[in-house]
Amino acid sequence: MRVAVVTGGAGGLGSALVRRLAHDGLSVAVADLDGAAAAELAGSLPDGFAVPVDVTSPESAEQMIAAVLERFGQIDVLVNNAGISGARARVDQLAVEDWRRVIDVNLHGVFHVTRACVPHMVERGGGRIVNIASIVGKEGNAMLSAYSASKAGVIGFTKAVAKELATSGVLVNCVAPAVMEAGFSRHASEEEQARWVSWVPLGRMGTAEEFAALVAWIASPECSFSTGAVFDLSGGRASY
Repeated sequence: MRVAVVTGGAGGLGSALVRRLAHDGLSVAVADLDGAAAAELAGSLPDGFAVPVDVTSPESAEQMIAAVLERFGQIDVLVNNAGISGARARVDQLAVEDWRRVIDVNLHGVFHVTRACVPHMVERGGGRIVNIASIVGKEGNAMLSAYSASKAGVIGFTKAVAKELATSGVLVNCVAPAVMEAGFSRHASEEEQARWVSWVPLGRMGTAEEFAALVAWIASPECSFSTGAVFDLSGGRASY
């Protein structure tokens, strides 16, 4: 048996990943702020478990990890997927509280959940942590300074923690998607979506299934010689 925890597991990309991991035979804990949506999704899985979490709270993150361990006895995979895009505004017009909220969810949240989970994985002698960053964390997007900064932070955090845990058997990697058909892009206008697609050499958005397939492989035992890596899912947009 292998057990996975997916934060933001009830969202568009998260739910696709949860279903893929369950299809691959993992028991999956759907960790989400929306407890009702998490429970509905978990109930549709062969061995799903819904657990509420507010990733901005270290106490909530610790309680979530404890609940999963009580239910399954182990955690083999952690996917830090929870995130928000935040307000779109020029930096001098961005409210301080909006900046803080994005950093709190997207960066502090990854820290809180990882910090709560790592002792168990190290004690067991292995595990996989996959952090969901963004191509924006490499390139930056105008009017999204908080989101860009938070995802750049996730990339740096991934590389640092991967080095810290390299000899423990715990591999830490991240995925940097560009525009996807699920997630934040669903709430954008057709004009915005068209502009984002114009930046992608393959000329289309990525799919939730493509996202899930990549993350599932990184989280699998087959991915055994990559840690601290950034796996682009950008249709050729990535510049480095």
